[in-house]
Amino acid sequence: MSYSGVWTLAEAKDGKLKRVAFELLTRGRKLADKLDEELASLIISNDVSEEEAERLIAAGADKVYLVNDKKLGNFIVENYSNVMVDLIEKHKPEIILGAATTLGRTLLPHVAIRVEAGLTADCTELDIEEETGNLLQTRPAIGGNILATIHTPKHRPQMATVRPKSTAPAEEVGGREGEIINIDFDSELYDGRVERVGFRTSEEEDVNIVDADVVVAGGKGLKKAENFAMIKEMAQYLDGVVGASRDAVEMDWITYPHQVGLSGKTVTPKLYIAIGVSGAIQHLAGMKTSDNIVAINEDPDADIFKVADIGLIGNLFELVPMINERLAQEKEVEKVEV
Repeated sequence: MSYSGVWTLAEAKDGKLKRVAFELLTRGRKLADKLDEELASLIISNDVSEEEAERLIAAGADKVYLVNDKKLGNFIVENYSNVMVDLIEKHKPEIILGAATTLGRTLLPHVAIRVEAGLTADCTELDIEEETGNLLQTRPAIGGNILATIHTPKHRPQMATVRPKSTAPAEEVGGREGEIINIDFDSELYDGRVERVGFRTSEEEDVNIVDADVVVAGGKGLKKAENFAMIKEMAQYLDGVVGASRDAVEMDWITYPHQVGLSGKTVTPKLYIAIGVSGAIQHLAGMKTSDNIVAINEDPDADIFKVADIGLIGNLFELVPMINERLAQEKEVEKVEV
């Protein structure tokens, strides 16, 4: 049996599909159309309804494979991997896409090894090679200094994980038709060697710049770690989070979970404020799709101004305190009005 079709792994939590499930449909629909093949999504969960699964059909999927069982309520890689491998062997998808999330980065490598497939992690771009029909998988390499395009012509399925927020989610359109395929969980696929007994995160892992509406990012122009206090102050006034350039992280001015760029996180906030950030290509790739970009830099030729909607050319050590003072005044007015 030959391999055909594009699959996306649709993550869910508490019975609801995550945004990244629809981002993958944007990627998957483009690939499936180029190959003239079907697009399917796979849901592995314990409580996702058919009504919720129908949202994937509305957003572009032709089929949804829905595997629900109480034993799949918590993500345990052995169990999810057993389900995926079983379905791959039965249906032979040509391409499988997952998100570069904790789940995707854990599950897809596990599956790839078992089915002897190629896997490219943390992709920023995907395309189909016209001459061969192979999947072209582009990702940062050598510390984010270059973009490498990888393909795996000799093995199927071709597998890749994609950065969350690197593309817009597919829109749900009423009237689209597709098929929901309910699959009973085979108890023989349950691996009882591992149980989830609890879950906790460190303080650093709680930093969530990916989903923030406002990101205030500092770069090498801040000159030293102590000056990130200005960035944190502005972020606090704007109910936002603190981001950083790769240079700032490498100089230990702030920790890695704040890093924006090819070797960090991709963000698409409503407002992105870049302070003392030069705008290296690696950084721009991680934030250029923000709705509104404000840049503060004393170098009028800084690349950050190429993507900025508003650019302030001047000494950040003069401008930022002035802006923070005005924001503080606005906050006081809001308190009085309340």
